[in-house]
Amino acid sequence: MFIRIKYFLFTLFILGAAYQANAQNPDEDQLGAWYMYFYNTTFKNSNWGIQGDIQYRDWQLLGDREQLLLRSGLTYSPKESGVKFTLGYANISTGAFGTDRDNPVGENRIYQEALFSNTILKRLFITHRFRFEQRWVENQDFRTRYRYNIFVNVPLNKSILVKNTLYTAFYNEMFINGQRNIGNGRKVNFFDRNRTYLGLGFVINDGLRVQLGWMKQTTNNWDKNQLQISLHHTF
Repeated sequence: MFIRIKYFLFTLFILGAAYQANAQNPDEDQLGAWYMYFYNTTFKNSNWGIQGDIQYRDWQLLGDREQLLLRSGLTYSPKESGVKFTLGYANISTGAFGTDRDNPVGENRIYQEALFSNTILKRLFITHRFRFEQRWVENQDFRTRYRYNIFVNVPLNKSILVKNTLYTAFYNEMFINGQRNIGNGRKVNFFDRNRTYLGLGFVINDGLRVQLGWMKQTTNNWDKNQLQISLHHTF
């Protein structure tokens, strides 16, 4: 009798663990979506400026909030350096997968980044971004993360990205965790995630571009495809 009870409890434990794991991981076959607005400006006659973005991310096309991200930073470009430095702050709320499980986790983040560009073969416009983040995530210990992103834009009907230019856009970004221990015996992996994107863009005017593309995000636990719609605004 005692052996049967232990077997029964063990079975319940395994089923419960399987259910919890399934509930925590997103549906990898379901297309998600990110809706994004990026802004950037330089103060008149100055090397200083601001840049940032507003992003709404959904586990599906709409109706299951994955994340709301608000981010902005102060920029500085040393004269004739070709490099833009940013010191910024972000506020993020992240919801669990499932329309009935939206109990978002809050995060405050400070970040520093360096951005520089170069051109290859006159038509490959490449931008490199290095970012270091300090993260205060709800119910976790202080965390840091390192990110590197390479962007490649290729104009199709013109030689440069000017008004009425159609272009292809590609990027790949890798995330590496700093602190591995996040409190209460929990630990994260060295590799955090990778994002690969391919899209099509159009230059509306000198200060406004729109992009539509597909992004695959890969973590240690799941892969997910995302539709991305973004507006890029320089003013």
